[in-house]
Amino acid sequence: QVQLVESGGGLVQVGGSLRLSCVVSGDTFSNYVMGWYRQAPGKERDAVATIDWSGGSTYYSDSVKGRFTISRDNARSTAYLQMNILKPEDTAIYYCNAGGPRGALMISNYWGQGTQVTVSS
Repeated sequence: QVQLVESGGGLVQVGGSLRLSCVVSGDTFSNYVMGWYRQAPGKERDAVATIDWSGGSTYYSDSVKGRFTISRDNARSTAYLQMNILKPEDTAIYYCNAGGPRGALMISNYWGQGTQVTVSS
């Protein structure tokens, strides 16, 4: 049973920074593509950033490029999202996602419980 637990959300002022963490248990962490998604009220859950198995390839949505950085520490089974120069439009519930395992015939997606990020204006 793969489980994801996010932490690090909170209230921050415009222009501030926050770092989210996602600890994964239940399977080999390095076999999963990791991602951060966010959902604001009345909007779809959208991908913010993803990172491949070893951290060599990343993706960022246009709205966060240059401000957010996704990373992973396979030794600690943890993914991170460093968020800088935060804007009010970044306010959302942020969810961690694990997709995999690598090489499986059927790919599964696992989600964390979400952590609230609120950027005051």
